[in-house]
Amino acid sequence: MPTGKDKPTLLIITGPQGSGNHLFSKIFSLHKEVLGWSALYKHKWLGHDQEVFQPYWNNPKTLSDFDWSQSKYYITSISCPYVLDKKFAIPKYHTFIKEAKKYADVQVAIIGRDKNILRFQQLRVRKGEHTTPVALQHLSLLPDAFYLSQELFFLYGKSYLKNICKMINFPIDYNNAYITKLATNEANKKYIKQSKKGPFDDIQLKINY
Repeated sequence: MPTGKDKPTLLIITGPQGSGNHLFSKIFSLHKEVLGWSALYKHKWLGHDQEVFQPYWNNPKTLSDFDWSQSKYYITSISCPYVLDKKFAIPKYHTFIKEAKKYADVQVAIIGRDKNILRFQQLRVRKGEHTTPVALQHLSLLPDAFYLSQELFFLYGKSYLKNICKMINFPIDYNNAYITKLATNEANKKYIKQSKKGPFDDIQLKINY
């Protein structure tokens, strides 16, 4: 069992369904020093049942069987709730974190996305079920978490990731051309339409010009 300075770092990425687990898994797995969900680069989409640590989320005690000597940095990604045997399940956050801390220094990142877009996305994909309220209940209980924003990534790109890299002391290959490609494929566009003219538009027009 690794101890003290020999312990690797495990970054847990989580958030409501549709908040960007796949996106941020790609971002954090890209660095050569990180062992993450690298299979995402070979496929357009993969289910979370194929995520590296998924078996250990279902049974956190088996983290003792994982080979922690493979890398200094690991990431795992899971949505809240996630689908297990075609049913919604809540991640065993506290049990998983407790077990993982025996082998690694654990950091928790909670992903954010516009709440209206989350609602539209979940109702579309989850057959009419809006699961964000359930997620917020459980995510609010996670200790010492920091927050990732899908909107900030698409707005500031690699500058945002560079800031995150420094803030959490975790390697991110933010200069990689793949990151630039991800930042240009903005996932919110399909949910956004131009709004109608508002009652204060004419006033603002006179002020600005």
